[in-house]
Amino acid sequence: MGFERAGFEIPVANEFDSSIWKTFKINHLNSQLITKDIRNLSADIFPDDIDGIIGGPPCQSWSEAGAQRGIEDLRGKLFFDYIRILKAKKPKFFLAENVSGMLANRHSAAVNSIVEMFKSCGYNLTLNLVNAKNYGVAQERKRVFYIGFRQDSGIDFKFPKGSTADDSKKITLRDVIFDLQFSAVPAAVGNVHNEKADNNNEYFTGSFSTIFMSRNRVKSWDEQAFTVQASGRQCQLHPQAPKMIFFGKDDFKFVYSKVNDAYKMIGNAVPVNLAYEIAVAIRNYLM
Repeated sequence: MGFERAGFEIPVANEFDSSIWKTFKINHLNSQLITKDIRNLSADIFPDDIDGIIGGPPCQSWSEAGAQRGIEDLRGKLFFDYIRILKAKKPKFFLAENVSGMLANRHSAAVNSIVEMFKSCGYNLTLNLVNAKNYGVAQERKRVFYIGFRQDSGIDFKFPKGSTADDSKKITLRDVIFDLQFSAVPAAVGNVHNEKADNNNEYFTGSFSTIFMSRNRVKSWDEQAFTVQASGRQCQLHPQAPKMIFFGKDDFKFVYSKVNDAYKMIGNAVPVNLAYEIAVAIRNYLM
């Protein structure tokens, strides 16, 4: 959609996740959607007379929230299919997007290899780590962009400075979803679509992910949202919810292998400050 708004046409797209097909088709009427696994697709299925190839090979393999198996994961290897098609089509430019976790030290060898493969296809490459909040988005979202122009084009591409790079121009939650201040409705039973929801103003209900409380999940109306996670179980709380307050690390040591066991230990315990105040009262009676 971003490229369409900039004047590009998207003749062909590929998406293997069936839950996305209907949304794509209804919003991109002039694009042919290929729904097969890209690993089984010949490059010939894509048109020759194109200006560029844009895409984001699955990011779970590189995500800081995941196992970070990187190129060793089957999903990480999909970068090779992106490069395979790029090499066959040789458009004027390409763009490949992924998560910031890709630049972790543990992936440096794999990333260097990918960079060299892009260059070997005949492209001058730029590698940029940017935050969406600097580009007109009300969200903290760091992403890596590989952008290449064919070497024979003579183009020396410079990644743009964002329109909201200056703090005074930042877009906030108030700017984009303040209309949901009082109109949000819960999802239907089982977190299925609520037919009463107007313009997708429904919110996830039920249990949160066990890592949900590992970080603050509330941003106020006048801030940018945290990165939107690809899971309802890690959704952010309403901007009017009270923020978690950081008091610093405790010197108490928790020992566990499963995160859920840590929650169990805390959940089954009497809160320390409650026990302390009762203990002080008891001690006063004994003195």
